[in-house]
Amino acid sequence: MKKNIVALTVAGSDSGGGAGIQADIKTFSACGVYAASVITAITAQNLEGVRAIQAIKPTVVEAQLRAVLEGYPVKAVKTGMLFSREIIEIVARVLKDYPRIPVVVDPVFAATSGSQLIKPRAYYALFKHLFPLATVVTPNVPEAEILCRCLILSNADLREAGESLYLDFGVPFLMKGGHLQGASVDLLVDMRGVKAFKSDMVGNVNSHGSGCTFSAAIAAFLARGSNLRVAVTKAKAFITASLLQAHVLRPGTRVINHFFTEG
Repeated sequence: MKKNIVALTVAGSDSGGGAGIQADIKTFSACGVYAASVITAITAQNLEGVRAIQAIKPTVVEAQLRAVLEGYPVKAVKTGMLFSREIIEIVARVLKDYPRIPVVVDPVFAATSGSQLIKPRAYYALFKHLFPLATVVTPNVPEAEILCRCLILSNADLREAGESLYLDFGVPFLMKGGHLQGASVDLLVDMRGVKAFKSDMVGNVNSHGSGCTFSAAIAAFLARGSNLRVAVTKAKAFITASLLQAHVLRPGTRVINHFFTEG
């Protein structure tokens, strides 16, 4: 554990433990930083899907956020499921008071099972209020298709969408290509151009929580002082290894192993 380094996740709770706040805390801990959290919603879910969502009152979200930021040496923030326009606006308003803290925005729109994790009226608030504060935004293919209102079927499509989003919002975008066929290729689009991060696709693993884990790892390495491209490189290695050395939950079900280095 690195001294005096805290990473903060602002996200929903996953009762199954594989995604959301739980995945983020595991990731921060595995990557050597102290984990703090702000819970935006409670979900009832497992590997098959989301059964219920209860949002936290926006005033309570704000109180959590200010308590952590005022009381701990936070070096990076990661946002995940924010659910409502009111929560997004409050999170953005508070984070504006801390412009030196890098912010990783994972635009969580839906669970892997397809369950919606954001209210329809919340999309615009996310684009208007939170994206401008981001050090990097990390959409997967379905999320990128919503953002750019286009169909993404190839790495060329993914690159074009990333470049378009970078021009639209003026902040770096990490376009996660795990939903495409072939090798796993993620594209970082920033002021330096486009950089590809490649790895072999890992099969026979339930990937629930992989997006949360990847973005949380980026935040952890930013908190430790890495620049964005180095942080993404290290985070890519972390999520790949955690899938390759997956945890056997039960016969036929393998899930992300955040603590793979512990054997």
